[in-house]
Amino acid sequence: LWEWKTKPTKTKPTETSPHAEREQKGAAGGSGPGPSDSAPSLVFRTQLAHGSPIRRVEGFSSIKELYAKIAGVFGISPSEILYCTLNTPKVDMEKLTGGQIGLNDSIFAHVKGRKKEVRLCKSEDSPGLILSDNGAGCVFIKRIRDGGIIYLVQTICVGDHIESINGESVVGWRHYAVAQKFKELKKWEYFTMKLIEPKKASEMQLRSKPGKSSVEKLPGGTFTRKKSLRLRSKGPAKIEEKIKPSGAEAKAIERIDDLLELYMGIQDADLATEIFEAGKDKGTSEELGKALKEVLEDFVFPEEVVPDVWKAICDATRT
Repeated sequence: LWEWKTKPTKTKPTETSPHAEREQKGAAGGSGPGPSDSAPSLVFRTQLAHGSPIRRVEGFSSIKELYAKIAGVFGISPSEILYCTLNTPKVDMEKLTGGQIGLNDSIFAHVKGRKKEVRLCKSEDSPGLILSDNGAGCVFIKRIRDGGIIYLVQTICVGDHIESINGESVVGWRHYAVAQKFKELKKWEYFTMKLIEPKKASEMQLRSKPGKSSVEKLPGGTFTRKKSLRLRSKGPAKIEEKIKPSGAEAKAIERIDDLLELYMGIQDADLATEIFEAGKDKGTSEELGKALKEVLEDFVFPEEVVPDVWKAICDATRT
């Protein structure tokens, strides 16, 4: 959930509810500036997923800045945060915080818990892990393929952070780099992984549950659940309409995400969307390849995947 804040006025609110605080800060007296005179700041409610009081964070434009803000209000290091989920404290890989946060969303931060170490034999070409990362140097397991060599190892779970492989730290790596590291392991080679699972709730219970979202009339207009805060790696965050892709576009993005999994062992819906947006106005697969190099910067996109991605984009944009 979020709040709208403007610069404080001389009139103090007589109520303590967030809604009352918003209205009085924006409308009290005549001495304070109105909404048009100051830039609004969105305030989101946040909790630690294993249980904590509710805190509020604001003034962030990227995932890294969000983690720093959450760490600040809870008195922990940003590096302790593995990832965040929206509107649920559960380790739900479908609710991960990505490039967009709905204006009515509550943010739950999953922090480092128990460490563990496993030694395995790479008896298949792939260990059967689908990886993602939090955008701040923490790679974690998003999915475990049925029947793979990891599937039968109960110690390894979805949501676990991979800290090192064969003694080499992978902290600070992107998901595709860690996936490549697994590919480089020889078949029948033994390897050791150090992992960190998210901290789990014990006796401490969550003090509140995310409430139902609602439309509220606030200074500057009405916001609904269809609006979201778009986080950016460069530049300020922006409030945008949360427009769902058309049926054909959604299928293309899903297909691109499947290709990322097939060729690279990663799943990243935000990355798949970025790839689609980069290629939808291009005329050839060669132009798409050049655009991906410019847009994705440090992401080394496999050239052999470009034709399949191009086909998925063409199927969506030419129907």
